[in-house]
Amino acid sequence: MASTNQSPEFLSAQKKYYQAIKGEDKLIALEEMWSFCPKHKSAESLRANIRTRIKKLKEKLESKQKQKKSIARKQGIKKQGIQVVLCGFTNSGKSSLLAILTNAKPKISPIEFTTQEEILGTLKYQDLNFQIIDLPAINHETFDQGIANSADILLVLIKNLNELNEILPFLNKSTGKRIIVFNKSDLLSEEEKRKIEATLKSKKYNFVLISCKTLEGIEELKEKLIENSQVIRIYTKQPHKPQDKEPVILKPQATIKDLSEKIFHSKIKIKEIRITGPSSKFPNQVVGLKHQLKDKDVVEFHTY
Repeated sequence: MASTNQSPEFLSAQKKYYQAIKGEDKLIALEEMWSFCPKHKSAESLRANIRTRIKKLKEKLESKQKQKKSIARKQGIKKQGIQVVLCGFTNSGKSSLLAILTNAKPKISPIEFTTQEEILGTLKYQDLNFQIIDLPAINHETFDQGIANSADILLVLIKNLNELNEILPFLNKSTGKRIIVFNKSDLLSEEEKRKIEATLKSKKYNFVLISCKTLEGIEELKEKLIENSQVIRIYTKQPHKPQDKEPVILKPQATIKDLSEKIFHSKIKIKEIRITGPSSKFPNQVVGLKHQLKDKDVVEFHTY
């Protein structure tokens, strides 16, 4: 950057610029240089150069600030239970649904982009814990793509079918199960509902029609959360005692061996294993460690 024939103030600001380490200090120095830069025609190129530098540095600093905020948000969300995220455009009903399903009290407003940061709530349903996160609108700058990509389940809220074409490209790297949630069904006639259901079925979408106003479809949505949780609930019991109230959560296709390794922290000698439930041929069936478990099985360990 040329410095000939410049005022002492300009040269002092230029020196500060070259000596500055932090971007914020560089920006202050550049703005000082701009204020002391000559206004005559021969300095037009210099002014344009400084203006471009200021613009690029501001954009860089703003980008870093957004990254810091995003990292801070992610660090503040510790995954617990089955993680579910609510995705959709502004005013799709995400916050209303979060308030219905969980203990959260989000701000609900007809004003666009009311939600500008993640809001968490917890749903316990049929002995499973769901951590439900309301993300900002999918087309807002604060939408956290990382959380959407890693969630176990995505609830994609829409008010009309055309929104799917705009929303789904944002989720092409997500690995979780998707449930299309068509909201505001209370505004639809029975014929309109049938047409929407037929269209979603024809495209083989996993979906449910709901109304946050009348609560239509909310129980069906909860059942779908269970179906798409990608876990199984195994209840254990001691001989001659009732089964434990809280289940052990395992991945599908888990075996008795996987269960024993999770509940017994030290090696013990197992005398007999009895099982009652979906994977057993009859109540109290005696099985081995390789037996594959199914959701809601009740397992009784007899030890020496």
